[in-house]
Amino acid sequence: MELHSQRTLDIQAANNLSAAPIVSLVLPCYNEEEVLPETTSRLTALLAQWQAAGLVAPGSAIYYIDDGSRDRTWRMITEYAATSASVCGVKLSRNRGHQNALLCGLMTVPGQVLISLDADLQDDLEAIPRMVEKFREGNEIVLGVRSARVTDSFLKRFTAQGYYKLLAALGVEIVYDHADYRLMSRRAIETLREYKESHLFLRGLILQLGYQTAVVEFERASRFAGDSKYPVSKMLGLAWQGITSFTAYPLRLITGVGALVSVGSLSLATWALFVRIFTEQALPGWASVVIPMYFLGGVQLLSLGIIGEYLAKVYEASKQRPRFHVDRTCGENMQHAEVR
Repeated sequence: MELHSQRTLDIQAANNLSAAPIVSLVLPCYNEEEVLPETTSRLTALLAQWQAAGLVAPGSAIYYIDDGSRDRTWRMITEYAATSASVCGVKLSRNRGHQNALLCGLMTVPGQVLISLDADLQDDLEAIPRMVEKFREGNEIVLGVRSARVTDSFLKRFTAQGYYKLLAALGVEIVYDHADYRLMSRRAIETLREYKESHLFLRGLILQLGYQTAVVEFERASRFAGDSKYPVSKMLGLAWQGITSFTAYPLRLITGVGALVSVGSLSLATWALFVRIFTEQALPGWASVVIPMYFLGGVQLLSLGIIGEYLAKVYEASKQRPRFHVDRTCGENMQHAEVR
């Protein structure tokens, strides 16, 4: 009852656009000990500056979500929380992946407005005041969108741009060059709580909420320290997650491919029959048999693989396992948090 009342008060306060909101900064972390000192220093200074300017209300804080880090990340978070009231932490019981860690933060921490961003200082912190202003203009969701990709390698830029175009072509509602840097009102957060997807692709799911949305452009910087926690394998996994979680187009594509293969096979059979009856060039060889056989076998295996991917998602969703478990928390503001 107390937690429900707290969320209700947060929604009512957030709807009062004339007042400065309590802003919670949600930062998923995985082995970020190299960058945490600089991130904490910058954010605490900016929070104090924004509070003095009347942009955010007292009680605004930084919430680190430790996604099962193996280095000193959690120890450092607890040390910062012990010395600063504006720093709090949530530790997951094990590594659950960036999207689940981010969801944990959104579902757990208090605040009238929640802003999710990366802990590596690649997201432009100076864009946050513009996000808050967009919120005070009546927008429930404000998306941080990259204005350019000058810090990316050619391969990453090419694949990322191609991926966004592919999602759009498949009918997935997506904002080009938007990742997970966004502002959400408490009302939007409580609506997101009703979505129970097992396979998360938040940048697509957020747009399904339907609330008034604005965009703030920013320039993404290079990583301040440490290594990227998103290698090619994880990027490909997230890309496939986005496709299979929001569109059944690959399943429909199988039907189209099957029709094309059938037409091609019929054409090849007609050609073989023509050569056999009307010419003397028919050779008793294996090409006319083996090539179509391998081709059809490959298409069938690919089709079964795509169908199996969707069936696996149904199977995993049917188990209804929790998406995360909170091991422990730290920080003064976590007394109002909904920890499960």
